[in-house]
Amino acid sequence: MKLVIWLLALFAAAAAIALAAKYNNGYVLLVVQPYRIELSLNMLVVLLVALFFIGYFLVRLANITLRLPTEIRKFRTRRHHDAAHVAMLNGIKAYFQRSYTNAEKAATKALKFKESSTDTAINAVIAARSAHEQKKYSQRDEFINMLENSAPEEMALRVITKAELLLDENQYEEALKVLHTLRTTEKHQHTAALRLELKAQQQSNNWDEVLNLVYQLTKRSAIDKTLAEELRFHAHLENFKNRVWNTQSLRKYWKNISSVEKENSKLASSAAQAFIALGDCVTAHQVIEKSLNKQWNSELIKIYADCLDGNVTRQIEYAETWWLKFYPNDSYLLLTLGKLCIQCELWGKAQSYLETSISVEPNYETYLLLAQLNEKIGKPELARDHYKKGLEIALQRPGLEKLSNEALVTSSRIS
Repeated sequence: MKLVIWLLALFAAAAAIALAAKYNNGYVLLVVQPYRIELSLNMLVVLLVALFFIGYFLVRLANITLRLPTEIRKFRTRRHHDAAHVAMLNGIKAYFQRSYTNAEKAATKALKFKESSTDTAINAVIAARSAHEQKKYSQRDEFINMLENSAPEEMALRVITKAELLLDENQYEEALKVLHTLRTTEKHQHTAALRLELKAQQQSNNWDEVLNLVYQLTKRSAIDKTLAEELRFHAHLENFKNRVWNTQSLRKYWKNISSVEKENSKLASSAAQAFIALGDCVTAHQVIEKSLNKQWNSELIKIYADCLDGNVTRQIEYAETWWLKFYPNDSYLLLTLGKLCIQCELWGKAQSYLETSISVEPNYETYLLLAQLNEKIGKPELARDHYKKGLEIALQRPGLEKLSNEALVTSSRIS
């Protein structure tokens, strides 16, 4: 559309000039001694226009000639940049295609162009990672050193790369040292660095640091909540194991755990078992009671009767007051109450709880306790009957051969 408009305008101008020239009878007299030149005005206009265009062309030609060396240098520089960019892209593409040999070659070629520090850093990282994947560790270290020397401002990129590659070699202590240099120089820690440090601290069994790093990542919403809970639970569990030889240390550690985490039934169970292993029944019972009061868990109540060095009568009263009226049909609660009553020699009450537990859910352990109880109160026939029923249940469950043999021997002994 623009071309049409320009053509129309050009034709209109030509027509106007032609009409003006037709009715223009003027002339111009030029006197240059000893010459006199007479020209029509129209011819003079044509000559002037022609001279203008010739002069313009000569100026443009001179300008282009003078700028030619600069343009050539720019062209060469542009071609140099384009070649470096293509080599870098080829290296990145080959790396993500898992073609590590080609990636290393392309990145090495790109490094020779000596582009900006950012480009150099990217190429050095691609080359180092590619060499690492080929187990060419000496070349890998050379590329990392090149990155440090050529692009010192890219410290985060270098540290994270080096730490990740060291972790891949299971060199956890070295990786932690490298990450520590970034922590001391950077005001705000990179999330990627925190993730790598978390992995290194896990492998180094530094569980207190694991808890700290999980907290930081959770605060940044950089870790899945379910995974964070699993990591915290595992870290606490390992710390329980490390403190299982010192009651005071274990108590102090449990006290410092947040109240929200203490409500976790699995964590409470692990803590209670650790206290039971130390013979601290009072603390174990407190841990179980507080957890069950917050959230009921049938598996947790099973270990309530595993440590009986404390006030068993108080345990019975507590369980009947706080739990039995809310969970009267929980077979494990009834089994636990039966165990506690046997410990206090409350035979009738124990028998009632155990029989109720069996009516809710028949269980080998419940039958075994009921059989032993009947032995003690002089009812061998009833005891033998309970042994047989317990044995039948045990035989139906894989992995209970040992228990089955125990029941069989006991049953034969009282026959």
